[in-house]
Formats: sequence, structure tokens, C-alpha cells
Amino acid sequence: MSDLAKTPDTDKVQAATGTAVDAEPSATPAAAVDPRLLVREQGFAGYWSEFVRKIRGGELGSLPVVVGLIVIALVFQLQNDKFLSASSLANIAVFTSGVGIMSVGIVFVLLLGEIDLSVGSVAGVGAAVWAVLSVTHGWGDWLSVFVAIASGLVIGALHGFFFAKIGVPAFVVTLAGFLGWSGLQIWLMGKEGSINTPTGSVVEDLTTHFFADKAAAYGLALIAVLAYGASQYLDARRRKNAELPSRPLSEILLRTGLLAVLAFVAAYFLNEPEGARGLPLALVLFLAVLVVADFVARRTTFGRQVFAVGGNAEAARRAGINVDRVRITVFAISGMLAAFGGLFIASLSGGATKSLGAGNTLMMVIAAAVIGGTSLFGGRGKIWSAMLGMLVIQSIQQGLNLEGMPNEIQYMITGAVLLAAVVIDSVSRKTQKSAGRA
Repeated sequence: MSDLAKTPDTDKVQAATGTAVDAEPSATPAAAVDPRLLVREQGFAGYWSEFVRKIRGGELGSLPVVVGLIVIALVFQLQNDKFLSASSLANIAVFTSGVGIMSVGIVFVLLLGEIDLSVGSVAGVGAAVWAVLSVTHGWGDWLSVFVAIASGLVIGALHGFFFAKIGVPAFVVTLAGFLGWSGLQIWLMGKEGSINTPTGSVVEDLTTHFFADKAAAYGLALIAVLAYGASQYLDARRRKNAELPSRPLSEILLRTGLLAVLAFVAAYFLNEPEGARGLPLALVLFLAVLVVADFVARRTTFGRQVFAVGGNAEAARRAGINVDRVRITVFAISGMLAAFGGLFIASLSGGATKSLGAGNTLMMVIAAAVIGGTSLFGGRGKIWSAMLGMLVIQSIQQGLNLEGMPNEIQYMITGAVLLAAVVIDSVSRKTQKSAGRA
């Protein structure tokens, strides 16, 4: 007799007879099985079914932007066979780096569900501080660069303070910053309005230096592949020791192999074809920022707190997270990376000017993060989306430049791509809500 079969009549029998009525042992409940284990046990069919399920549920991830990059490459290569040439790819890598670094900071802000409208003017202030200290006042090159980046960090922290502690909306704070710091930039530059980058300076080398030795590009590719494979293996072993679902060795090898193909093909195009200049320093620095920022976002307590605050600030506060500190730190990171990106822009343009960071810089920075897959609604996104989004934007610009298209056409196409990215994000969120996954 099961536990469910025990009735008041059973108790009466026991009371009347003075003997216990043995009950049948209850069945042991089946242990819950993690669905990720089932997927991996089914092999390729399991992964395919999981992929289809995610697509139907609106979990698109980086798929739209990856498909977009492939389409862009095919279209422009068919129009002009120089699009995938060594010099063209090098230009994409260099021009992507500065604005891409600024976009990394915006990704952190968007993860909070907020916006930073001041990054363009902060980039201008950073470049102006470096130029005035280094060229006008004769400070050391490295010290000037450090102070310029630190100035961006202080400005960002100030924005975060007014937002987190005073309660002024981030939109208003950073809009005021956009205007105020633009005025400071103009004041710092003085009557001349521009300061040229000295020959051989650190800032000039940011976008003009290339590692001509072929070992540099191939070595970086090898280091990236080995580091990725090792991190995946160690993470899987750690999860297995903790009796958590982990990736099998076959999947780790497949992922590492795919990365190796991409990395070494890129290294080949930067090194081997005629006209190749080698590995750009700008790309190395951009990748370094991406790796560090990705580690902070995914592997540290602070990174998890950023996602928590972006998902639900009140719930995060009740869970013991210092929401104000997270917000101030995120805006400080955004300001610091904006100033660093401003030095790249100064390097590309040949110096600091009153208008550096103006124009469409702000829109490009935000568009890169959103096009790359970071949600405007907070709590969802990846640091690497900054690179993916900038690759889309810069690839379009490079292709249109090769076709001789005017700037207005480039702006219209970039705007259309940005709108498409936001529409995809909105539709994805609605699909996830209807599927009960949001």
C-alpha cells in the first residue's frame, strides 16, 4: 500500500487491532536531468534540435550579425575584388579599433539598461588633454597618455555619481556632459584649434605601426587559439569536478579548431598577399581591451553584478549588491575607454582638434554595440558585440568607399542597419516572452 493509499480507515484498523499495517515503500523520485546533458549525448542531432529551439524561442545571439558579415563580404567582393585584399582588411582593422574600444564602454552601460551620450565629447577631451600636455607643455608622451585616459575615467565617474547618488537620469547627465565637455575641449585647444601629432609619438604609432615580421600575426593567432582551448578545457574540468554539466572534449576541440581556422586565415591575409603590411598595433590593442573586458564581464563578481543590475536593479539591491557602486564604476569604465578611443581618432586624423569626437562618432559607437547584439533594454549582451558591430559598420564603409559612394549614402545604409538591429532585438524579446524565456 503506498503512502497515497493510506486513508483514515487504515488508522482505524491499526487502532482497533493494535498492529501496524505495513505500507509499501514509496518510489524514489527520479533525479532531474540537465537538458544540456541530453543535448550533448545526442550528438549533432541534439545540437541541431537545440539550435532550432533557440531560434524559435527568439534566442538569436550573434547569428544575425555573423550572417550579415558574410553577406556583406560576398556582396562587396563580387562588386570589387579588392574588398578582401590585404590592404583593405588592414584598413578595416585599423579604423575599427578606436571607435570599437569606445563601444566596449558603451556595452557595459547598455548592460545596465542606460545610455551614455557623452562619449564623443569625452573622446575629444581625452585627445585635447594629451595634446596640450605632450605638445604644448612638453610633458612625457607616456605620462600625457596616462593623464588623458585618467581624465576620461574621472569624467565618467562624475556622470555615474550624479546618476547613482543624486538620481538624475543618465540620459540627462550624459547629455549635459556632451555639451559641457565639448566646451572644455574647445577651451583646451585654444585659439589655434588643432595640435598636430608629433612624429614618432606614442599616439601616432597607435594606428600607423605594423608588425612587419610574419611571426607576429601567426604568433598572435597561435596564442589566441591555445588560450581559448586551454580556458575551455579548464572550465569544463572545473565544472565536471563540481558535478555540473560541462562541454565534452570533442566539442572543445571542434570550437578550438574553428577559431584556429579563422585566426590563421586572418593572419595569412595580413601577412602573405602582395601589399600586406603585417599585423596592425591598433588591432592588437583592440583585442587586448576586448579580452580584458570580456573577462571582467563574464568571470568576475563585478561583471555578474552588472548583469544583475541591468536585469532588475531593485532585485539586485535586495540581493545585497551595491547598485550605486556598480553604476558609478560602469560609467567610469565608459569614460576611460572613450578617452582611450579618442587617442586613436587623433592618431588617424593626424592630431587633436576642436571637432574631434563630434559628427557621427557618438552614433557610430552606440550603433556598433547594438548592431553587434547588445540589447538596448539592459541585462543582455556580450563584450565581443562591440567588435562584431564595428566590423559590420566599417565593412560597409570600406565597401562603399571602394565603390566611390558619397558619405550620405553610407550614413543612410548604416542607419538602416542600426534600425534593423533594434527591430531584431525587439522582436527577439517579444518572441522570448511569448515562449516564456524572457
